[in-house]
Amino acid sequence: MTDRIPLSQEIMTDFARLTGLFAASGVPQRYLWTDAFAVCNLLGLYQETGDGKFRDMALQLVGQVHSTLGRYRPDDKRAGWISGLDGEKATLHPTAGGLRIGKQFKERSSTEPLNERLEWDRDGQYFHYLTKWMHALNRVTSVTGEFTYNGWAIELARISHARFVYAPSGGRQKRMYWKMSTNLSYPLVQSMGLHDPLDGLITYTQLAATAVGDQEGSADLGTEIADMADMCKGRSWITDDPLGIGGLLSDASSVAQLMTAGHFSQSDLLVILLEASLLSLRAFDLDQLNVPADYRLAFRELGLSIGLRAFQRLSGLIGQNRPLFREEHGLDDLITALRPYERLAETIETFWLQPEHQQGDPWMTHRHINTVMLATSISPAGYLTL
Repeated sequence: MTDRIPLSQEIMTDFARLTGLFAASGVPQRYLWTDAFAVCNLLGLYQETGDGKFRDMALQLVGQVHSTLGRYRPDDKRAGWISGLDGEKATLHPTAGGLRIGKQFKERSSTEPLNERLEWDRDGQYFHYLTKWMHALNRVTSVTGEFTYNGWAIELARISHARFVYAPSGGRQKRMYWKMSTNLSYPLVQSMGLHDPLDGLITYTQLAATAVGDQEGSADLGTEIADMADMCKGRSWITDDPLGIGGLLSDASSVAQLMTAGHFSQSDLLVILLEASLLSLRAFDLDQLNVPADYRLAFRELGLSIGLRAFQRLSGLIGQNRPLFREEHGLDDLITALRPYERLAETIETFWLQPEHQQGDPWMTHRHINTVMLATSISPAGYLTL
């Protein structure tokens, strides 16, 4: 595929216009998962092109996410920042109460029974969305050198960990709620997300590693990291969901980057994640990539293609740092076994770049998340670099 950077520029500029990032674009339409990828994409474009407008767009998007998703919805009887802070203190600590998802409908009240179908469209807070935003904020610090953003990410890590993680009765291993209320006061869905502890472990470690360079901040996430590491013990990460598989491959790339920088001591996790990725890819029904566009969800497939792009970068990193990885038993065999799946990234991207596949309801219903993750896949450095 040629002209990846100009294509990504076009996609991201159009996204900014359509979602109200520019003053003349209308009411902002913010959604935390999509916006986290978008910030990373814009930072990547800034690094690729040297054009400061993309850096400025990324910073503007961060501010708009905080001022929108850090506050209660306009149709909520409550008002102000969900952290409960006011005035200058609230603006200095925009992530102190977490951040809303940005769903279509208000959250379910604590007395309202769960309707699993409707819950997907209701607001609240997801831990795996919050970790994506932590990563985006941390990327701002990595690119700009401004540690305020890393500090906000750490503040978000602390409050989300305190509210999502709990100890069951009987002294058993800690667990996590999958979805919390807008102000983090009660759980909306009590089951635990398959990869949430893994997301927490890797993201917290990344934040702490970046904060080492901050001479003024305090970044002790040791207790939180230990909690996540404990919850990860003995868990199976295997999934047949393409988005989940992509997440595993991206996580493996992050672990390798942290190991290379000397910030990750659990080196066995790299092999564990690659083993789970391989088994997951074998469980994934590849025929799903041959059905018509109207029966497919682009963003889930694009999550897989992003992960495969991460794997390509991972295998290169391992090749450049052989002495560091030589003790990882079975690593070379796993890399060899995973290589044939790399071609799927190009297959997925090519399919969703065709205009006729962007016309149906499935694409248009999720247009913003689809286009942003497509941009991430075709130009992944902004997102995949720690």
